[in-house]
Amino acid sequence: MCADTPEAPDYKSTLHLPRTDFPMRAGLPKREPAWLERWARMGIYDRLRAKAGRERFVLHDGPPYANGHLHMGHALNKTLKDFVVRSHQMMGFDAPYVPGWDCHGLPIEWKIEEKYRSKGQDKDAVDVSEFRGECREFARGWVDVQRDEFQRLGITGNWADPYLTMAHHAEAVIAGEFLEFVRNGLVYQGSKPVMWSPVERTALAEAEVEYHDRQTDAVWVAFPVVEAASTLYDLEADLPFEEETQETRAAVAAATVTREQQLEAARVLIWTTTPWTLPSNRAICFGPSIEYGLYEVTGTPEESWVSVGDTFLVADALAEEALGAMRLESGQWRRVRPVQPEELAALRCAHPLRGADGADGEWDYDVPLFPGAHVTDDAGTGFVHTAPSHGDDDYAIGVEHGLPMTYNVEADGTLRADLPFFGGEAIVQASGKPGGANKAVIERMVAAGALMARRRITISDAHSWRSKAPVIRLNRPQWFAAIDRPVGDGRDAHGETIRARALTSIDQLVEWTPRRGRNRLHAMIENRPDWVLSRQRAWGVPLVLFTKRGAKADDPDFILRDDAVDARILEAFEAEGADAWYAAGAKARFLGADHDPEAWDQVFDILDVWFDSGSTHAFVLRDREDGTADGIADVYLEGTDQHRGWFHSSMLQGCGTKGRAPYKAVVTHGFTLDAKGVKMSKSLGNIVAPQKIVDQYGADILRLWVAQVDYTADHRIGDEILKGVADGYRRLRNTLRYMLGSLGDYDPAKAADPIEMPELERLILHRLSELDDEVREGYRRFDFAGVWNAVFQFCTNDLSAFYFDVRKDALYCDGDTLRRRSALTVLDILHRRIAAWLAPILPFTMEEAWLERFGGEESSVHLEDFPEANPGWRDDALAGKWARVRAARRVVTGALEVARRDKVIGSSLEAAPVVHVDPDTKALLDGVAFDDVCIVSDVVLSDADAPPEAFRSEEGGVAVVFRHAEGGKCLRCWKVLPDVGRHGHDGVCGRCDAALSD
Repeated sequence: MCADTPEAPDYKSTLHLPRTDFPMRAGLPKREPAWLERWARMGIYDRLRAKAGRERFVLHDGPPYANGHLHMGHALNKTLKDFVVRSHQMMGFDAPYVPGWDCHGLPIEWKIEEKYRSKGQDKDAVDVSEFRGECREFARGWVDVQRDEFQRLGITGNWADPYLTMAHHAEAVIAGEFLEFVRNGLVYQGSKPVMWSPVERTALAEAEVEYHDRQTDAVWVAFPVVEAASTLYDLEADLPFEEETQETRAAVAAATVTREQQLEAARVLIWTTTPWTLPSNRAICFGPSIEYGLYEVTGTPEESWVSVGDTFLVADALAEEALGAMRLESGQWRRVRPVQPEELAALRCAHPLRGADGADGEWDYDVPLFPGAHVTDDAGTGFVHTAPSHGDDDYAIGVEHGLPMTYNVEADGTLRADLPFFGGEAIVQASGKPGGANKAVIERMVAAGALMARRRITISDAHSWRSKAPVIRLNRPQWFAAIDRPVGDGRDAHGETIRARALTSIDQLVEWTPRRGRNRLHAMIENRPDWVLSRQRAWGVPLVLFTKRGAKADDPDFILRDDAVDARILEAFEAEGADAWYAAGAKARFLGADHDPEAWDQVFDILDVWFDSGSTHAFVLRDREDGTADGIADVYLEGTDQHRGWFHSSMLQGCGTKGRAPYKAVVTHGFTLDAKGVKMSKSLGNIVAPQKIVDQYGADILRLWVAQVDYTADHRIGDEILKGVADGYRRLRNTLRYMLGSLGDYDPAKAADPIEMPELERLILHRLSELDDEVREGYRRFDFAGVWNAVFQFCTNDLSAFYFDVRKDALYCDGDTLRRRSALTVLDILHRRIAAWLAPILPFTMEEAWLERFGGEESSVHLEDFPEANPGWRDDALAGKWARVRAARRVVTGALEVARRDKVIGSSLEAAPVVHVDPDTKALLDGVAFDDVCIVSDVVLSDADAPPEAFRSEEGGVAVVFRHAEGGKCLRCWKVLPDVGRHGHDGVCGRCDAALSD
């Protein structure tokens, strides 16, 4: 180049290039705490509560236990709740959120006991008030820890004033709700089998039990028949005679004697996996529809507990398995004959230990046989050994037939000391390991000649989810709430009993997400027994009852009912908390002058902690200013395990005191598994801690993972999954950054009227109108994945891959044109809506994006509502037209990719393709700036037949012939146009010359 050749002008500074401080790298772990501090400083939560005239929407928080750091289940649960609360607030509701904690019960008491055990101390030797004080301090410490951890996740709420079940008012209300049950005639003391933890020495609710595999001894035990009633049967057909004749009467009598003798010589074979319950046996049950047979042993192996000639009664379907367990092979037994249900019902057996030396007559009673619908022939022998004190079905049979209950097992899981042969033997040791009871019983059965077979098997058995030790079914005096008694409160609109009210609520008053949650809870309520309310512990709300000394539980005056006494109790609890029940002189204080303290016993059992949490609706929804007018929540949201937990107990408790469920909707989420779909556990080392994710990625990434999963089912999390979430987040962030950069010089005073906008902008407004419906409906239906996917796909496909790509040229290069003003106006609308729509999911990122444009001490996206869509934006005809335009564009883009691949061009602006379309499509495309849409310098539309070499797509109807653009390259916009260099500014096209002249 000659020295005097003028340099080409540099027009870069004249372009409207994006300018923003919104960084591509979010740096969330370091920056998020500052936003939390800002929100606290601004008092965002209180300012939202001050917005007047809004309809109240309340999600009632199910309380986690205050006993450890948060796990992924906590993080998922609280984040989902935050989505609900924030989204409904931004949809125009007043949506307060009161977080809460369950502070009573065994989880916390167990931790304090562990401290004592580690020091070799006995917690029962500690003053109960002192012990309760330690529990209270332990819970208070973890409340503070968990509160900080929840807030770090970006969870909004009234953290300054949460609800605690150990607060004085809460304890008073819980006690009052229990007394309401008493007044309604629902509370009684009974003796039924309950889930009992020998290690923790207390009854457990079903929700406090989990099932694990463990090995045990399965035993086949023979009960000798001692009585078989005479029955007339046809020996051939085994059917009752329709008629008797003189000729058959003698033969029948002889046959009957033979059949009687057959049965009286036989033994009924039972099978059980709980040998320790055999000393408590009182009956045997059979299935009335099962086919049974009398089987005779015809040969034995060298080692066997059976002998040739022994006969047993067994279900036909299980005979081979049962006899095989006795080591008998095929050919060593035979089926003598069928045995009818009528014959079985007439049998009476002896207990296997009847008459045993040293038994002192303990088992000298008959064992009858009863039909039982619970008996099946899929395992065992078809005969179920029945101990009414140790099983629900057993108990029901015992009540039906008047069988005596046994009390052979003590609270610590040992057999009572004076029980012959087995006194003091432990079923479960204090360590949680099996005791010697099973072994002792089996050995005694061998000595009695009653054990026919034994086998070591693995079963799924109930364990306490705290101590992890096995639990047993044990009959002990407990306090129950009757769910089938008429409730004496006069509120019968939804049924007279708790069960009826609950089933009505489930079917008519509650919406379920997902729907299968309804089926699960309905089945549980439909089949559940009475509610065991009492626990033999120290930390919790006591059953505030006095019972008449010397009276029986079924006496009408067994429970003291006195409104004045109740009032004194509740007044004391309100002022002092439930510790008042344990204070010196409490009995006389509460009974007052009208009742002799010596005539009444004070109950010291505590309430099932599920009654505590089931009552939260009363002291949160009903009693707080941020509750609801009717004390009923709009929604409860918890894990699927709460169908047998909080959903369940709240339903029962509400139906007992309010007459209906305390919630209008229930949302259920599944469990969080590791990346391989395995349940997380410390032993497997696969736990993913939310704190680690927050420290590595930031809370918004964890929240975005929650938004993306199908929370209604079990879901996975792991490093690769989180990397995928982070990649989607970066793509969204890039979209936000582009908008913010382009809006750097937006002047609201020059906003374009949508009516005057080009079709492309009106198309985007139409899509925003559609999306507004999708977002609001998604949030209303708690479909957070649907909301995220709709917005993210819009940002990716409609904006980044299309609209931004097309309008980049106008935004960068146009002067003050209607096209550019329209694009900027649409970008402003987009920014406001996307930031608001995603604020419930990504509160930190959307706040950052909001403040980038609307900074200031009083500004926050979380003080905004979702902007209302303009009805005039909706234009379905325009959307249909542009669906065809975009389809044609895809063909052109495909042709340009081929040219770029073949290095014919470097940039699409070097092209001016000929696009062959049908006449109708040509007319449609003539009405749009198709060159801008395709990001080429020029385009020629033709309705002539395309040449064979033209590029075509599978969609058909469009063919493209590549052609280079003619003219010079504009130094400002880089389009190749014929008029470049023919204007006042050197080396530019007419459009850029006009922009430079503005």
